[in-house]
Amino acid sequence: MGDVTQSPQPSSMADFKSWKEQRLSRVDGSRKGSVDEPIAGIVQLLNDQDCFCTTSSCSGRVVVLEQPPLCSPTEPTSGFEIQKQNCTWLMVTHQICTLEDVLTALQKATNDAIFKFEPFVLHVQCRELQDAQLLHTVAIEAGFRNSGITVGRKGKIMMAVRSTHCLEVPLSQKGKLMVSEEYVDFVVHVANQKMKENRRRIDRFYSCLQFALENKDHKSSLPAKEREQNRCPLTV
Repeated sequence: MGDVTQSPQPSSMADFKSWKEQRLSRVDGSRKGSVDEPIAGIVQLLNDQDCFCTTSSCSGRVVVLEQPPLCSPTEPTSGFEIQKQNCTWLMVTHQICTLEDVLTALQKATNDAIFKFEPFVLHVQCRELQDAQLLHTVAIEAGFRNSGITVGRKGKIMMAVRSTHCLEVPLSQKGKLMVSEEYVDFVVHVANQKMKENRRRIDRFYSCLQFALENKDHKSSLPAKEREQNRCPLTV
């Protein structure tokens, strides 16, 4: 997981460069304290460009979280919503996990435990709107179809790379496993399949990003068949 510190939008290209240098020189403030290895190349490629600055990232992860009961018996329940500040992280991995990993984590639970898969996410502050639009095109082509651009009231331009292939399953209540080990094995398998697809999309995103940056000033000269194979945009 990369840094998550909030920042204002610099008012000019020169200001953006100066702000970016200061921003990237800071200590990573995320839980992990460094960029995840599977996306290190993407983060480096973006930060090597004058018009982009990554502000937070995660390559995708499988987690088991424990949380206190959400409400008392007299209050209506709102479901298994995750409020991370009140959670205990029983297991976190950015790799394929095993049934044994998850069962070991669940044995530590004394409250409600939830199994989650969270896909790749990346937030990038962009110098200009056209820069964000280029990145958005790349993200959509790579399969991250929940990606979007936001422009703040003070002109801050953020591009978020996101997808929708998440997974969230409650497994235990008050420390008691509420499902069979067979079912836990099933959801672990589903999560691992999602992780593999997540990695394929990351690789595609990296390839398309390289392609887009190399061709951002002119139309692609690649044949249509090759563009389709690379899943890269025709124009950027």
